[in-house]
Amino acid sequence: QVQLVESGGGLVQAGGSLRLSCAASGSIYNINAMGWYRQAPGKQRELVADIPSGGWTNYADSVKGRFTISRDNGKNTVYLQMNSLNPEDTGVYYCKVVATTPRRPYAYDYWGQGTQVTVSS
Repeated sequence: QVQLVESGGGLVQAGGSLRLSCAASGSIYNINAMGWYRQAPGKQRELVADIPSGGWTNYADSVKGRFTISRDNGKNTVYLQMNSLNPEDTGVYYCKVVATTPRRPYAYDYWGQGTQVTVSS
C-alpha cells in the first residue's frame, strides 16, 4: 500500500505564490511518474503538471511559465511551486504517483486526498 501526504495548500491573493508537497510512503518497489492534478468546482479533474522518472516535465498550457514541478527521489516527494497565481487556479489539487509495490507489482495510480488552493482576486 502507498500512502500520499499532501501539504501546502491554502488561501492566497492573486499574484501570490504557494508550494505544494506530496510525500509517498509504504512498501514501494519503484515510483514511475509523479504529478499534480486539480479540480475546480463544477469541472473535471485536469492535469496540472507531471514528471516521469526520466526527469522531463509536462505542464498544462494554462500554468506554463508560472508553475514548476520537481521531485526528490530520495524522499519520494514531489513538489509544485506555484507563482503568479490567479483566481482561475482555485481548486482542489491532487497528487498522483504511479508506482509498483509488492501487492501490485505493476504500474498503478495512487492518489492523494487533495489539498484546497483558493486564490482571491
